[in-house]
Amino acid sequence: MKTTLHFMPEDEDGAERLADRMGLVSQPVHVHRFPDGESQVRVSKATDCSLLYCSLNNPNDKLIELMFAAHALRQSGTRRIVLIAPYLCYMRQDKAFTPGEAVSQQIICNYLDTLFDRLITVDPHLHRTATLDPLFQRTDISVLSAAPALAHHITQKAYASDTVLVGPDAESRQWIENVAHNVNMPFIVARKTRHGDRQVSIDLPETAIVKGRPAILIDDLVSTGSTLQAVTALLTSAGATWVDGLIVHALLSQQDEKDLIAAGIRTLASTDSVQHKSNQIWLASVLAEVLQTEIDP
Repeated sequence: MKTTLHFMPEDEDGAERLADRMGLVSQPVHVHRFPDGESQVRVSKATDCSLLYCSLNNPNDKLIELMFAAHALRQSGTRRIVLIAPYLCYMRQDKAFTPGEAVSQQIICNYLDTLFDRLITVDPHLHRTATLDPLFQRTDISVLSAAPALAHHITQKAYASDTVLVGPDAESRQWIENVAHNVNMPFIVARKTRHGDRQVSIDLPETAIVKGRPAILIDDLVSTGSTLQAVTALLTSAGATWVDGLIVHALLSQQDEKDLIAAGIRTLASTDSVQHKSNQIWLASVLAEVLQTEIDP
């Protein structure tokens, strides 16, 4: 089965790194937006199996154009489409908190389920939903972890062995434990209470461990940076010599990034799941490993 790799606008860098890793040629999906806001989508010549790379940050326009691209690939003869969405949007809202709210997680998963044969994503931002599998009826799901890439980054940077890894909330424990095991470093996890989009309160137990030692904050998703700012303040007051930040999905603005640096974070590095100024950690090797089954032996 012949396989091609196609990528949506804004995803060229990550797609080309993946294509190089897999020995494929990457092909752009051409998108033209008319003055009235409508989109025209055109794909390159498709093959039996098409890998379609589209990270779903800023998703509202992307979701429509992604649908057009999937249909265009089918019309061009593709029999199998694999969506590579390193960041998967609308995963927060997994229930109706007040009457009349749309449960966006279920709606988006149902939508993608009609378009693709397989979905590959990295560390979806799930809360009460344990796994994505029950949300899809026909699409095969591969959920990957960025932890190996984060651990590789820490190793490459040659951080001191007494560096303490810090998770900003209970949901970060899975990444912290995994990374800490791979780099043989101690870790602690904070407790977070959210009061609004930018208002959080943080309780950080075991702060004594960071006195006189460097710390690395690790989070799966940063949209405003308010949580990392609060944790950085606690670490600094507890005597950490410096604080670096590692992020899986960097959705924060340039101003938010400046605010983090002003709050005391020394450096910030993110994976390329979302195109961002802070990208330093490549996911191509993580993605390529599970995609080998889509290529002829």
